[in-house]
Amino acid sequence: MDPFISCGPNQVKMRREVVLVGRSNVGKSTLFISLTGKKVRVGKRPGITLAPTEVPLGRLIYVDMPGYGFMLRRGSVEQERVKDVIVRYIEEHSSTILVAVEVIDASSFLEIADRWEKRGEVPIEVEMFGFLEELGLDPVLAANKMDRIANPDQALDWIVDRLGMPSPWTQWSDRVAPISAKRGEIEALQMIIRARSQSRS
Repeated sequence: MDPFISCGPNQVKMRREVVLVGRSNVGKSTLFISLTGKKVRVGKRPGITLAPTEVPLGRLIYVDMPGYGFMLRRGSVEQERVKDVIVRYIEEHSSTILVAVEVIDASSFLEIADRWEKRGEVPIEVEMFGFLEELGLDPVLAANKMDRIANPDQALDWIVDRLGMPSPWTQWSDRVAPISAKRGEIEALQMIIRARSQSRS
């Protein structure tokens, strides 16, 4: 992967990516559309996005990754293949990823994490967040569907605790963005992306 892209006669600049990852059906592609204005295929059925989708926007390249985890009518082999695609892409592009965003459905995150832990397994979203941290990407959490939550601060405190960030969540305002992609309420995430873009320009 070439880390440089042309930007005029005799000029090159570093490729800088904003990568969105997340479990299937958490509203990731809806968020991608809100961020970029680019229409991509979305649907209620998990597993619509099966390959990375790139959209250049200003100085950044936004990348919508396939959703990992359960996908309707797709077996475990296919689900693992998609997960491998995500992991390999992030590893190969780690030097050019400016912002790695893990998108979660904040309204169901804790319930699903509890279910995994009761089976003696690490919740897949916790595992992905840890993977992004291990690569030194300082991942951002986009807590989507906040409009469905009665007590947002309490829910976010519990979520960040589960991800290894001590509560209260408000001390992580540079890493945690409460959003509602369906309603277009994504300002918190846009501010984080803008701040990182300016600080690392």
